Amino acid sequence: MIKKLLLPSDKSRSSCLILALSGGPDSVALLRMILDEGYNVEAAHCNFHLRGAESDRDEAFCKNLCEKLGVKLHLVHFDTKEFAQLRGISIEMAARELRYRWFTQLAQDTGAEGVCIAHHSDDQVETILLNMLRGTGLKGLLGMQRKNGIFLRPLLGVSRNEILQYLDAIGQDYVTDSTNLEDDAQRNKLRLDVIPMLEKVTPAAKQNILRMADNLGDVAEVVKQSLEDARQRCAMATRSGKAYSLKMIRSYASPRLLLWSLVSDHGFNRKQATEMLSSTEGGRIWTSQQTVAVISNNTLFFYARAAWETPLPTLRIPEEGLYSFHNGNFRVTIAEAIPPQPSKERNIATLDADTATFPLTLRPALAGDRFVPFGMNGSKLVSDYLKDRKVEPLERHQQLVVTNSNGLIMWLVGRTVDERFKIAGSTKKVLTIELKRAEDRAVNGTAQN
Repeated sequence: MIKKLLLPSDKSRSSCLILALSGGPDSVALLRMILDEGYNVEAAHCNFHLRGAESDRDEAFCKNLCEKLGVKLHLVHFDTKEFAQLRGISIEMAARELRYRWFTQLAQDTGAEGVCIAHHSDDQVETILLNMLRGTGLKGLLGMQRKNGIFLRPLLGVSRNEILQYLDAIGQDYVTDSTNLEDDAQRNKLRLDVIPMLEKVTPAAKQNILRMADNLGDVAEVVKQSLEDARQRCAMATRSGKAYSLKMIRSYASPRLLLWSLVSDHGFNRKQATEMLSSTEGGRIWTSQQTVAVISNNTLFFYARAAWETPLPTLRIPEEGLYSFHNGNFRVTIAEAIPPQPSKERNIATLDADTATFPLTLRPALAGDRFVPFGMNGSKLVSDYLKDRKVEPLERHQQLVVTNSNGLIMWLVGRTVDERFKIAGSTKKVLTIELKRAEDRAVNGTAQN
């Protein structure tokens, strides 16, 4: 009657499965099936305190059932309404986030092989229809996966009727969530109204929807491989973060799909993906919860938001001396040099001391900063200078400069000195600013005297 469950092959006592047990027919049936298969299983029940006495009834049922079957029960209580208000999300989303977060932590604490969720084929049909109503793509049309990380759905090939017949055959009782009989929620409207109507049009509606999802699974594998190949071809070498050629992305058969596969990994939404694809200007920045995306030189860069938003140092240098910041030292000295020799090392600047008036300041480059690059006559924006040399956005964003007491830039740290402060044949004393750090790269971090 029940098709073979998709479960790990290891049934040893050292291997454990967690079962999400609500007390309803689906999870109760799955518990009995897993036990019949000989697996070591522990149950986990969430009391969301959303249905008053009914929630407590479900908890008591799960306790009694697990005690009768000799199954260890993990129990947790949630103030779901307060959590939803704090997060500004719906009750349904709050309950989902709370239970999956707890299941994940519980699996880690117990060393479980996986967490079994009792979604069945009717749930799968409802999920696919909901995704369609939300304007889903290919992934949404596939519905839920039998295995998604640690979460297992062994009953996706089993219908609700088969589950009820199984419980009736073994004489196993269960509880019923009264809210499942109401048609106020989207899923319940589909279950109680829409799907029965579809079955009047086509009796095999549910089976056909499931077959569609199964057929699209093969298509999804082809698309997945194609996208992975395209991602590798579009990837570019970068000093930090990840980067992709927008020119190559736009030449792909479906640039929107390819770009979406890239940005969705970093938490960006479809509106942002559309903006990125159509953007023709450099310097545009988009942020997600964890990532910053920047377009520069027809390249899309992804950086960790924490790295992008790390405060940059500002340091006042009143005189010669050794100054420190978190990953190195900043040494300032003045000495006679006959003949004066300009430094050829990127982390050492040699300047005409007579033109350098203290206090000096080490600070981040700001929008609108101008200087006269070494060897040039006219001034140039620091941002344009860095962009012309194809310096990556994160390095541009974290660029440091050293200024004199008048605020004039003397050194673009790690790159070039200002023409106005260079040493020449007439230079009598040389101001040397040396950067010594743990890694041979441009300065990052917080400086302090």
